Amino acid sequence: MGLYQKTVLDNGIRVVTEAIPTLKSFSLGIWITTGSRDEVARENGLSHFIEHLLFKGTERRSAFDISREIESVGGIINAFTGKEYTCFHAKVLHKDIALAIDILSDIFVNSIFDPQEIERERMVILQEIKMVEDTPDDYIHDLFHRCFWGDHPLGYPIAGVVENVLSFQREEIVTFFRENYTPDKMVVAAAGKLDHQQLVELAEAQLGRLQHAPSMVKREGVQGGKARIKVKYRELEQVHFCLGTRGVPYSHKLRFAGHTLNTMLGGNMSSRLFQEIREKRGLTYSIYSFLNTYTDTGLFGVYAGTTKDEVQEVVALTLQELKAVRAGRIRTEDLSAAKEYLRGGMILSLEGSDGMMGRLAKDEIYFGRHVPLEETLQKLKGVSEGDVDDVAQEMLDSRTLCLTLLGTMEEEGLPWKGLDL
Repeated sequence: MGLYQKTVLDNGIRVVTEAIPTLKSFSLGIWITTGSRDEVARENGLSHFIEHLLFKGTERRSAFDISREIESVGGIINAFTGKEYTCFHAKVLHKDIALAIDILSDIFVNSIFDPQEIERERMVILQEIKMVEDTPDDYIHDLFHRCFWGDHPLGYPIAGVVENVLSFQREEIVTFFRENYTPDKMVVAAAGKLDHQQLVELAEAQLGRLQHAPSMVKREGVQGGKARIKVKYRELEQVHFCLGTRGVPYSHKLRFAGHTLNTMLGGNMSSRLFQEIREKRGLTYSIYSFLNTYTDTGLFGVYAGTTKDEVQEVVALTLQELKAVRAGRIRTEDLSAAKEYLRGGMILSLEGSDGMMGRLAKDEIYFGRHVPLEETLQKLKGVSEGDVDDVAQEMLDSRTLCLTLLGTMEEEGLPWKGLDL
């Protein structure tokens, strides 16, 4: 890969870059280790609200100016909020590096949080929440997180809830921003055709004025996850469900085994769940597994959508596959295929400067260092059947087995009194 470099500005902002001279693009991200996990119940949705508002005008630019200046050079600007971080990012040609850092820094340092824009964006976010709730294969994941994590912030929906979004006032928004978006929680990551020292100087000029005042906000730890079954009744053609247990943390020693296990179970079209339930039996159009990893915990789950008449069979078959893996019934050829699938996906994801930029930032956030691709691939290659068995024993635990259903079902009439692995 390219040349990795890291510099820490005087105020604590970390600047990490990977120079790839053969590329023509440049991707830049300002990452902040604040997300929906860092909100208390009455604040749920603030991180996502702030993500929207930072594009709504600064002391120097209107909302229209922000998008026009980037798009007039063929660039892209956007942002996203996660459970543990928020990212504001841009992708431009190499010649427009200074413009990209100027605009992203401007919206971060000089946003005015105009009251009229707050009211307009409030309505946009309410529409976004309604859109998710109208999309059952999305909404079921919010319900599942709430079922699994309970009242812990990891169970909160990233976009927040309607009553919160309606109640947020400018003073509360600005206070949350000042207390949670501090230099010690910031990573400036860039990849592509770039000069590290040039980027450091630009970042220092634009972001160095931010005061070195570490955030006093402490993230709540988590135990979370206990066996339960929850139903959300809704008139739908299908019943959608998520079934899952506790996963492993982002930096866990068995994380590669965890991702390998997830791939074998439901990570692609040749996986056990897809082949057994969709291809052989035709019981569902969509079924897959997922592994969400966080700083100190994780969540493994399976999603499927099927008819009310067949949901009991699909759940039973899903449990059957989980039990088989937990019992160690893993074929060597399946393990090899899953590792090669992950290896290829990692390499392909780094063919663009934006993929490289994201990897740089997450390495810094979760490991505090650059993790070379070769090191990652070597650890993935070393995953053994024993490792997969170990992670299966750790993750697939009946004590944290949670089932959430969305559709025309009543909780009183469920065929399950409990679930077991």
